[in-house]
Amino acid sequence: MSTSPPFLSLIETRVLGVLAEKQRTVPDSYPLTVNAVVSGCNQKTSRSPVLEVTDAQAQAALDSLKGYSLVSESSGGRAFRYAHNADRVLKVPSQSIALLTALMLRGPQTPGELRIACDRMHNFADISSVEGFLEELAERPAGALVVKLARLPGARENRWAHLLSGPPPEDAAGPEPAGADVSLGEVEALKANVARLEAEVAGLKALVARVCSELGIEGTPV
Repeated sequence: MSTSPPFLSLIETRVLGVLAEKQRTVPDSYPLTVNAVVSGCNQKTSRSPVLEVTDAQAQAALDSLKGYSLVSESSGGRAFRYAHNADRVLKVPSQSIALLTALMLRGPQTPGELRIACDRMHNFADISSVEGFLEELAERPAGALVVKLARLPGARENRWAHLLSGPPPEDAAGPEPAGADVSLGEVEALKANVARLEAEVAGLKALVARVCSELGIEGTPV
């Protein structure tokens, strides 16, 4: 696939950011189950905006990201587990993944803020190092992954934003709205999940009807 994925929705970037964050901060629990992904998406700290992602929304986002090869699925114990492939797909170093992760989870930030936000994922030597990797991401031959925003009135530093969801709004002074549109990939994943569940329900109804017939019970429970 292309080294630049299609524009991702807010929930997709949150899910991808959670996977990349937890790989570094809680490696013993990684890859993550859907429940762990949901918990990471809905954290009240270190997240902007704060979301209330449901299991179904997280699963749809994971399925959509799998379609972009940004996420892989494996079977671990009684639940499927998920890992990100962002570094391989985007072809950027681990330091850049840490910066993208912080931007996906916390929104636009200055280099100084990013250095602090990335501390548990990568210890940047100084702000100049952060700026160097940001510049590389902005000048990436395959397509920019970050952009420097206009300096806010009274601010001493410019903030940076990721471009995985397309260009940021011109008034990117505040966090992204929680009601951002879902992506086409998530819609298709939700449709596939609904079709699968409908097929399972139809199969269960047929099984119940057969058991009732064999037992001589009249009527088929709904």
